Amino acid sequence: MICPACGSELREMKTESVVVDVCDGGCGGIWFDRFELQRVDEPHEAACPVLLASEGSPHVEVDHGRRRNCPRCPDTVMMRHFFSVKQQVEVDQCPGCGGYWLDPGELALIRSEYGSEEERRVAAREYFKDIFGHELAAMRAEGSEKAERAWRIARMFRYICPSHYIPGDQPWGAF
Repeated sequence: MICPACGSELREMKTESVVVDVCDGGCGGIWFDRFELQRVDEPHEAACPVLLASEGSPHVEVDHGRRRNCPRCPDTVMMRHFFSVKQQVEVDQCPGCGGYWLDPGELALIRSEYGSEEERRVAAREYFKDIFGHELAAMRAEGSEKAERAWRIARMFRYICPSHYIPGDQPWGAF
């Protein structure tokens, strides 16, 4: 596979919990196939020190503003979004295969954001509630037409936002 950031060849690296593709000798980025990042994104999960301290070659320049194609699906442009509601780490995710591209140092930052998946869910729930909770609850209380409109809004946001931004089953919302 080819690195989406600098164009170097990616090298497969086996760790305790995942097999990832690393831009070793290039920009130092890491490719995680679908569901692999979830195995190492929390501080208590085993992650190879090499992945946490990944660094790029000082001779390789990367344009962080450029759109990147997926290394697994080369014709697909990855979506760039914040990994969590804290908005500290911007990641690239393929809408086709669900893989993630992380630039050097981003895995360590992601692992430092929350202590557990439950903390991440609580933060996402509170964020969504702060932004949309009052309006969705009011629409729902006004009747079936407003409730259907609330459902459409909620489904739209579930489609365009990463799943960890909008958890389901809120008693106050439209899910």
